[in-house]
Amino acid sequence: MQVYLDNAATTPMRSEVIAAMSESMKGCFGNPSSPHGYGREAKAFIESARKSIAQLLGAEAKEIIFTSGGTESDNMILRSAVKDLNISTIISSKIEHHAILHTLDALEEEGIQVKYVELSASGHLDLDHLEQLLEEDNTPTLVSLMHVNNEIGTILNLEKVAQLCQNNGAYFHTDAVQGVGHFKFDLSEIPIHFMSSAAHKYHGPKGIGFSFIRKNTGLHSFIYGGAQERGLRAGTEAVHSIIGMHKALEIAYGKLEEEQTYIESLKKHFIKGIKRIFPEAHFNGCCDNLDQSTYTLVNVALPFNSEQSMLLDFQLDLKGIACSKGSACQSGSTKGSHVLNQLQTPKGTASLRFSFSSFNTEEEIDYVLQTLEAFALEKTA
Repeated sequence: MQVYLDNAATTPMRSEVIAAMSESMKGCFGNPSSPHGYGREAKAFIESARKSIAQLLGAEAKEIIFTSGGTESDNMILRSAVKDLNISTIISSKIEHHAILHTLDALEEEGIQVKYVELSASGHLDLDHLEQLLEEDNTPTLVSLMHVNNEIGTILNLEKVAQLCQNNGAYFHTDAVQGVGHFKFDLSEIPIHFMSSAAHKYHGPKGIGFSFIRKNTGLHSFIYGGAQERGLRAGTEAVHSIIGMHKALEIAYGKLEEEQTYIESLKKHFIKGIKRIFPEAHFNGCCDNLDQSTYTLVNVALPFNSEQSMLLDFQLDLKGIACSKGSACQSGSTKGSHVLNQLQTPKGTASLRFSFSSFNTEEEIDYVLQTLEAFALEKTA
């Protein structure tokens, strides 16, 4: 049996998305910047997608800027904020995606002051400490905090953070790569200034995403060249990918309640099975708490030493089971997860991230649990 439980890394594309992209590649090949009919047709598809995506998020069409994905979007927003908004202080956390953390390292070398919000043992941000950091700094400040942590699934209270930022005159950016398509957003109500998203996290194509940039914030060109994307991001738009992303997001929000209920049932079933097989298992962060973590993933520390952990990774792969030891962008790293290193994860354990989608079945979950149980029995025999 082949079981794919690494949906936090990327998701399989929906057949409807593939069909929409295929149709666009066959019949809509014009350059959207060209003034003739072929170009106007491509431009019309792009603007229709932009308008629809904006409506799904409670934004205005002109606030959606298409990018190559979450990493570009994060870089674009952080670097442009420093360049165009005179940001001299950035507040973030040490469990952000490396698209944020590595950009912050580079900006710090360029003289930007970077401060980090304290974390609880479960990976929750200390909002009192965030408020303290905001109040003690009277320089132009940007707060950059992810909506859903990609490794442990902890959910940020966007409303509270946005309000703290607004009260203290700070800009707020959220990396919502793991949230868009899985949770509802109403950007007309939450005073977020900037947001990042990537289509491949909600059954869309890779290499396409968008930045939400609230109107009148004052950002200028990030990539220079043509006047595409309101002059903020030069380069000929990937029409077929934008169409695919639009279709994926439209379906994701059309089926949100139904699929959330189903995926959550898979997560509950998996947690119940893990607790039965491994009573001493530790769920990293608070991912076994369905009220405080995303319904799409579980990150669990199992009672295996480093040697057994390597054998387990090999056994799972041999059995056709795909999961992750951490963020997929970290694959091959010997340093371990920077997120788990910030938490109180028990020593002498093997941490694995299992992430689910509506493509998975309870039968697949049972197969994974049986494989883990068989491995545990073999090691204790």
